[in-house]
Amino acid sequence: MRQLVTVLAVIVAGIGLVGADEHWWQHANFYQIYPRSFMDSDGDGVGDLRGIQSKVSYLRQELGVDAIWLSPIFKSPMADFGYDISDFKDIHYEFGTIDDLESLAAECKAQGLKLVLDFVPNHSSDEHANFLKSVNREAGYEDYYLWHPGKLLENGTRVEPSNWISVFRGSAWEWNEKRQEYYLHQFVKKQPDLNYRSEKVVQDMKDVLTFWLQKGVSGFRIDAVPYLFEIEMTDGQYPDEPETGKTDDPTNPDYVEHVYTQNREETFDMMFQWRKVLDDYKAEHGGDDLILMAEAYTPLANIIRLFGENGRAGAQIPFNFEVLSNIFKDSTAQDFYDNAMRFYKALPSDQFANWVLGNHDNKRLASRLGVSRADLYNIVLNTLPGIAVTYNGEELAMEDVFISWEDTVDPAGCNTSPKEFMKYTRDPTRTPFQWDDSVSAGFSTNSTTWLPVSPYYKQNNYKLQKAAPRSHLKIYKALLRLRKQRTLREGTFDMKVVDNMLIYKRELADVSTIVVVLNFNKNRRVVDLSTVFEGLPLEFEIITSSMQTNYVDGSVVDRNSVELPADSGIVLEGSVANGV
Repeated sequence: MRQLVTVLAVIVAGIGLVGADEHWWQHANFYQIYPRSFMDSDGDGVGDLRGIQSKVSYLRQELGVDAIWLSPIFKSPMADFGYDISDFKDIHYEFGTIDDLESLAAECKAQGLKLVLDFVPNHSSDEHANFLKSVNREAGYEDYYLWHPGKLLENGTRVEPSNWISVFRGSAWEWNEKRQEYYLHQFVKKQPDLNYRSEKVVQDMKDVLTFWLQKGVSGFRIDAVPYLFEIEMTDGQYPDEPETGKTDDPTNPDYVEHVYTQNREETFDMMFQWRKVLDDYKAEHGGDDLILMAEAYTPLANIIRLFGENGRAGAQIPFNFEVLSNIFKDSTAQDFYDNAMRFYKALPSDQFANWVLGNHDNKRLASRLGVSRADLYNIVLNTLPGIAVTYNGEELAMEDVFISWEDTVDPAGCNTSPKEFMKYTRDPTRTPFQWDDSVSAGFSTNSTTWLPVSPYYKQNNYKLQKAAPRSHLKIYKALLRLRKQRTLREGTFDMKVVDNMLIYKRELADVSTIVVVLNFNKNRRVVDLSTVFEGLPLEFEIITSSMQTNYVDGSVVDRNSVELPADSGIVLEGSVANGV
């Protein structure tokens, strides 16, 4: 028997209450769509709502996802590609109209697919009508944003109120000539921060949630949660943040520790207030659960608090970034285990785990973690207990696309330099979806798209993978079919690390036993599963396996000899046995 490196058996938190007690989101696969890059219906080179609607059958009927979440689609000057919103209650013209959104919502409902929108509450565009009112000090809008006259030096020079630094580099304060004050922007200067100490701001943003709920959406993904509140002024001044010593570049956000501008105590209360808006709406109008997904790159203790506390409900899905942030191409099975279980152990007993391995702000899964492990990670994403979140294109193992300095449009890259931009730009992960081998990868009829398509789209696209005997797409589809059955929804969870392989069992009495084996080694391994778990069935059906294997879905393998090539995974299912 190989040495057992780590052993842990836990019962899935909250799982076991199924049927009438199960809520639609508790075991769902959420599929993130970056609208500019998913499907262009009108040939302008930019994806849109009608394009998304044309793919609802692909998403629901073919893939089998339960919900789609759309990155921002609201009216915007596009300084930060939709995260700078000039009207929270309108659609940006490149994406379509409110009628198009309602049509998409209706199509999703007809096919049993939930629609989730982005909610970007921290800031607006500087072209928002309310910012212009605040600049002019109109009654009720004087403190709608965060304003400060700045500091006067002994020589009479006026400077920024504090040393606070923007996420996109440089001072987080910008001078407004007309108002003769600085305003705070924790992102680009065209994104002034809203002041959540203003009751009018709080109410107006709650009204935004209600507005879109009335259009038929099922919830929201909340952007940049840690940035909502800043420390209150003392004697009319904001304190400087302490220097970290990590860099000698005073324009780099790592230059200071953001103790006064992130993760303030009031942030959690605001989350609970937003959840109450959704719960009250459901109580009044009926229907299925309305959900909040919270994006917060923040210490794990804060993530757990976002679920709720002291009897107040928060987000059902505060994104678990433990694995995404800490797993790399050379990570071991033990690394994955440690990061996954750190979140899982901290999970409140009445909440559901969620697993996120990719999004529009990080390198694509296949590029970040290795093409050879793309299937392995899609397997683990979809067979761990709870909720899975997939970024569009990762069912195809799409890779990042090189975007030159001249073609870079992401402010995170543009605000650096030709030498540094590749470390910061998010453009490579936001390129158009690769549908087929026609012009612009079938994303658009236009040969020019807002970001270039991959030069390798003819070697990797949906049409090709759909026709292939085996493909990343077909593996992904097999996984989503498996997610619908009871063992993955209700079963126990027992995970071990053996010889740099991650092996876990999901079991439901009188239904089935599912065993997942993931080989993190750089060479072939054979494992005898009877030495890992007691009481396993003698034989297992192969549900699916990585592209590197020669296994055929539906064939049978002996529990005593499961062979896996390097960086590959397999999903097995057998009838429950009693210690054979």
